[in-house]
Amino acid sequence: MADYTFITVWRLEAPIDAVWDAVYQSERWPPWWRSVRQVIEISKGDEDGVGNVRRYVWRSRLPYTLIFELQVTRVEPPVKLEGVSSGELAGRGAWDLSAEGAVTVVRNTWEVRTSQAWMNLLAPVARPVFAWNHAISMRDGGEGIAKLLGARLLEVSHR
Repeated sequence: MADYTFITVWRLEAPIDAVWDAVYQSERWPPWWRSVRQVIEISKGDEDGVGNVRRYVWRSRLPYTLIFELQVTRVEPPVKLEGVSSGELAGRGAWDLSAEGAVTVVRNTWEVRTSQAWMNLLAPVARPVFAWNHAISMRDGGEGIAKLLGARLLEVSHR
């Protein structure tokens, strides 16, 4: 399996509660996040959302689709959302939000391993292309959430 760590930061001129709601309600991502094709709730989890499981279908610019399930492991509105993924991407993801005046800073950390044989086989040479594809998808998300909230996207950065 090939390991990847992607960190993306969005800086939005929007209230943290509005940004939190948009990020937390992932079942509503497909209309505004171009790369997210489908989100299917598998199980609800507890009253805070911990234990919630959703299946995600993603497709960015490269001609392949990724399907994985993510189980929510931590919910601290409006600042922290974490989960573990399984399927074609296995690992962990986290959303960290903070307010800097009228600006909300959103940090998404994605630490995953690919399970598809072709991706693992190509990883030594295709890693930069996979990283580029992820960056494009996250830029689409930043632009989409800004449009959804009627906010200005001040920055999208990748580490």
